[in-house]
Amino acid sequence: MSTIEILYIDEHLVVVNKPSGLLVHRGWGTDRDVALFRVRDLLGAYVDTVHRLDRGTSGCLVFSRTKVCTPLLAKCFEEGRISKTYVALVRGHTAFDSKRIEYDLPRTEDGPRVHAATDVRLLAKSPVDRCSLVEARPETGRLHQIRRHLRHLSHPLIGDVAHGDGRVNRHYRETCNLHRLALHAQRLNFDHPVTGERLDVVARVPDDLIQPLDLLGFIRETYLPAK
Repeated sequence: MSTIEILYIDEHLVVVNKPSGLLVHRGWGTDRDVALFRVRDLLGAYVDTVHRLDRGTSGCLVFSRTKVCTPLLAKCFEEGRISKTYVALVRGHTAFDSKRIEYDLPRTEDGPRVHAATDVRLLAKSPVDRCSLVEARPETGRLHQIRRHLRHLSHPLIGDVAHGDGRVNRHYRETCNLHRLALHAQRLNFDHPVTGERLDVVARVPDDLIQPLDLLGFIRETYLPAK
């Protein structure tokens, strides 16, 4: 598995590029190797969890470095003051260029449904297979929100075991060597909760996603941010 790459760090917080397949912390499983431990050991110092990404999702992940920053950063996420941009590979050619999804979702697996909204924009359609690359910007932060909303559009995320299509997932494993969830948290924009500085943090798309996208004929300029 890939190592943790530090994207931004100061005395208050750190943003890393989490590889696919790595849990954020042990509260979600019994793994001995989790992102929290990797970042703590890399820095040789305390870090606290304020942000979550699914095991299969790669990309920007934020940890607090101080007990003062933790509640401030958590409040930024709770109030939707952190803009999150994801790249996702979905089944089918979308019939839209952009679409806003408002479809209520539970906060937890068994909880009541609450408002959830995601803006989706088409980046490109594969010229060699029936799939599309989209950008997703969740306005709220519900459980598996992007995955559930894409399924609601009848464009499930490729590689999604829980909310996708097993036959489709097998097809892309066999033809494109795609052995992961095709979802990457590419960018975070937010005002630093302590200093007020505007941060724009970008996580490079990892090779285990870029290589399948190359095979599917996607031009990298359509989904890689300008340098």
